Amino acid sequence: MILGVILARGGSKGVPRKNIKMIAGKPLIAWTIEAAKKSRLIDRLVVSTEDVEIASIAKQFGAEVIDRPKELATDDTTTLSALQHVLSVVDAEAVVLLEPTSPVRDEGMLDLCIKKFKDNGADNLATGFNCTYTEYGSSTSRRQDIGGFFYNVGVAYVIKSEVIKQGMMFGKKIEKFIVDKEQQFEIDDPFDFWLVEQILLKRIKGGECA
Repeated sequence: MILGVILARGGSKGVPRKNIKMIAGKPLIAWTIEAAKKSRLIDRLVVSTEDVEIASIAKQFGAEVIDRPKELATDDTTTLSALQHVLSVVDAEAVVLLEPTSPVRDEGMLDLCIKKFKDNGADNLATGFNCTYTEYGSSTSRRQDIGGFFYNVGVAYVIKSEVIKQGMMFGKKIEKFIVDKEQQFEIDDPFDFWLVEQILLKRIKGGECA
């Protein structure tokens, strides 16, 4: 079974209550729930939260809710420990981790990620982009001549469950899935929130969002 997982705790410093704050006409988390429900390869979708209001909204938009212990919903809680708790409740062959703070996703992109993960026998797959940033003064090369590195973003991660159970977030065989610039933005502060809302509104106008 391929298990879609959305981790959504109630606490948020940069944007208070951001997981359920309205953005482009819906609570933020709803964009990720709806994207997961459109996937043909995700067999089951769960939202892990300790927050009653988040749980209610998640159910309203069609997600199953797993009650997360409050001790696994602090500022210090790791993604790994939260995923291990999910897998202790619902077992699966692989997990598709979807961050609600990355709500911009092309339709069909999740299934392309899962297919690549399966076809290549990967331990895990991450979405992201090739980053060519360097520290000022560290390079005199033109940006287009810098090899750069792959920078992961929270649009989607596909991870073998056995890797998570072994206490790791990635195994030996890693695959990468490049996403375009609109899908790269993650919401950490009010400006991010405003910017991502403009992208979502543009996509709605262009018929790219439900």
